[in-house]
Order: sequence, then C-alpha cells, then structure tokens
Amino acid sequence: MNRRQFLAASSIAAAGLALPGSALARQAARSRVIGPNDTIRVAIVGFNSRGKDHIEGFRKLAGVKIVALCDVDKKVLETEAKKFADRGEPVATFTDVRKLLEQADIDCVSTATPNHWHALLSVWACQAGKDVYVEKPVSHNAWEGRQIVEAARKYNRIVQTGTQSRSNPGLREAVEWIHAGNLGKITLARGLCYKPRQSIGKVSAPTAIPDHIDYDLWCGPAPTTPLMRQKLHYDWHWQFVTGNGDLGNQGIHQMDIARWVLREKTLSPAVFSIGGRFAYSDDGDTPNSQFVYHAYKAAPLIFEVRGLPRSKEFHKEGWAKNMPDYRGAQVGVVVDCEGGQVVIPSYDSAIAYDKAGKEIRRWKQGADHYANFIAAVRSRKAADLNADIEEGHLSSALCHTGNISYLLGDKLRPEAIRERLKGDAPALETFERLASHLAENGVDLAATPAVLGTHLKMDPKTEKFTNSREANIRLKREYRKGFEVPAKV
Repeated sequence: MNRRQFLAASSIAAAGLALPGSALARQAARSRVIGPNDTIRVAIVGFNSRGKDHIEGFRKLAGVKIVALCDVDKKVLETEAKKFADRGEPVATFTDVRKLLEQADIDCVSTATPNHWHALLSVWACQAGKDVYVEKPVSHNAWEGRQIVEAARKYNRIVQTGTQSRSNPGLREAVEWIHAGNLGKITLARGLCYKPRQSIGKVSAPTAIPDHIDYDLWCGPAPTTPLMRQKLHYDWHWQFVTGNGDLGNQGIHQMDIARWVLREKTLSPAVFSIGGRFAYSDDGDTPNSQFVYHAYKAAPLIFEVRGLPRSKEFHKEGWAKNMPDYRGAQVGVVVDCEGGQVVIPSYDSAIAYDKAGKEIRRWKQGADHYANFIAAVRSRKAADLNADIEEGHLSSALCHTGNISYLLGDKLRPEAIRERLKGDAPALETFERLASHLAENGVDLAATPAVLGTHLKMDPKTEKFTNSREANIRLKREYRKGFEVPAKV
C-alpha cells in the first residue's frame, strides 16, 4: 500500500462509524487505485440474452475477473452461476443490483438489462465508484442519457457504450477515408434496420409472472402494471413503456455509425418520423415499419426500420430469410457522396463505389470492444474509449427524438403525406419505397394509414424542443418511487 492509498484507507476507517455500509463501500471503491498488474473485478448485471456475450467477452481478457452476477430471474441467475461453479470460478450472486453496488470489491459493472434500467443502473454505479459498460441504447429516454454523462464526469468514471462498431479497425478506417474527402462531400447518410419482426401475439388477460422472477425489480423505473403480452423477456422491446422498438434496439448501432460518418456531435436541429405497426395486430405498440428524418445542416440523416419480409407470400414461411435490402445492405449504413457511395453492411466492413457503381475499395477487420473498455479503466482516461458515454447518449437520443415525433403524430392518407413531403426529394423517395414495400405485404395505406409524426425543432445546446411543450415532456418519463433517475447526480 502506497502513501496515497494508506491515507485514503485511514480516512475511510475514521469515517466508518458515521457512514452506513453502502456509503462506506462507495468511499472505498472511489479510493482504489488500479495498478498496471492489478486484476480488474467485474460484475455482470442482466444476462438472459445479450449479457451472455458480456460474460464471455470479459472472461477471456487477461487481468480481468468476473466476481459477481446479478439478475432478477433466479433461474437465469442460478444457471449461469452453476457454469462458473463447474469451472471452479467462485462468483457472488445477487438479484437486487443495489446490494451488488454496495460491494467495495467490484471495480466495474457491465450491464445488458432491458432499456428502461440502463440509465438508473449506470448513474447508481458511477455514484458507487464503479466504472460502467452499458449496452445500447444507453437510455430509455433522451433526458436520462444526459444524466449518465453528467454522472460519469462528476465521479470521474469510465463509461463505455456497447456500440462495438466504434472499435473495429475495418469501420474506423472506412470512416476516416470518407472524412478525408475521397468521394467528395457527403450528401446523405442512411441507416438501415431491415430485420425480421413477427407478431408477439395478443393476450386477452394479464400473463402470470413466474415465482422465480422478481417482477418489482424487473420493472424498476417503469410502472408495475400487469403484464399484457405473452412473454416477459425480450418482447419488452416492442412496448414503449420499457423498450424503444427496433429503432432503439438493433437500429441504435446503425444510427451511431451514420452520425459518426456525418461527424455530428449534437442532436439534430429538426426531426420527424413516419410509420406504423402493420400487417398484424398484437400487443406491441412500437412501429415495425418506420423512417426517421434528422435534418442536420450539412447533410440529412435518414433512418429506416422494416420488420416485414419482401412480400406477403413469406408471412407463413421463410420470413427471416426473405427480408428486403437497400443497395446490398439489410442492417447497415449507406453513405451517399458527390463522387460515389460507401455501403456499410456490417459492424466491421465497408465497400466504396464510384459514381458509376464500380467498386474501388473494401475494408473488413474486427476488434475487441470489451478490451478497449478495460484499457481505459486502467489508464483512467475517458478519451481512450472508442465509444464514450456521450457518444452513446447522442446516438440513443436520436432514436428517442424520432420516436417522440411518431408518438405525437397523426394518421394521414398517403396523398396527404406526399403533400407534406413535397419539396424534400430524399424524404419523399424514402416514403415511396416504404409505401411500395408495405403494398407488397398486403398493406393498403389508404385503408390503414401511416402516422406522420410531428415536425419537431430542437435547440441542440439545451437538448430541448423549441416548438412543442408536449414533446419536451416526453424527453423524460415518470419514475416509480425508489427508482428515480436523479435530477442532480
């Protein structure tokens, strides 16, 4: 123990009688200085789905040890804990993340909980002296994303966003190549999330919650209303109370890449969205067909969501294998430039074409996003992160503002939508392709109108809308007592 550590430990000990256990643990965690050869102790929170990758990702890193697991589903928790026990790797288990955060022997928290938990858990972890790896979207609404940024800065925490494309050399080199002007000025960045999303079913009465799930903790900041869908897990994505639709699920990755390409470091000054939930009636309320238009001054960012297959014939069989694409990409980004285009069809690859459509360059190389986080934890430099929390906040909030426009919109017949879009060629072209795609799926927009979202204007400095009080209210949510994201972190 060096002199600095000794003095910190002494001050904690002196304060011990006056501090509650959790406060003492927070003070101890903040005083820990991680040496270059010290083992970094990680806790994983939420691993019924994406969190399993967190476990495997951190387990394989040298100098890192997973010391705790937390999940509100006891079956999920016990199953994963048994794997650790069978490997001879002791690990503490928790169902309540608040108890986990009281442990002074945890350096970092990595979380893949449902979206509505991301911000609160991240802020609490920062306050408890833990560094954080938080999955995308980092927030359930735009306001709370900024609160994580404030907490990270105030408590000098390293907070990484789970947008792993930022760490991949193939994509980093492609973006630098675009920025160098090799295809001239960017005229449009288009994000794509063409991913199969079938009906989640429709219930006529609340679904019972299994005894092995702590539903109160699962809800956390969200209201503890009866479960009105067949499955608790995963399908929370398709209800706005806990999820953000595919725009904020898969789409956040491509939204982030598109904003990265455009070099935009603020929210857009204007946004609107068009879409709906078509072709089936179920318990979901997020759009399965949608596009969002962010009117950045230099070039627009358009984002498209399509959950339906190429045509109606695939509704009964072959849905997942017959999704549409745009210029060869289904889940990706297409960058239009004066001298050609760059198609980004994956997290780690890109292809450049000239104006004649001839391929002129190709990139592909992946890397370890978890390793980048751990390197920054050791250096204590947020600048070493490839996806610092502020990047995650901005890209997540672009999804949220698009959804706000949609939620405040009205259903209009297609000719009325065309009239509103007249004069904006990219927006009109995007709508026409969407309408054609829906028609192929048996959807008549004249009979089943799409929602034309409210055209919202924003002050990027304050991150508040300038033309809609209702939209500003929706930048935040009502929090359940005891699970409030703090206004002052």
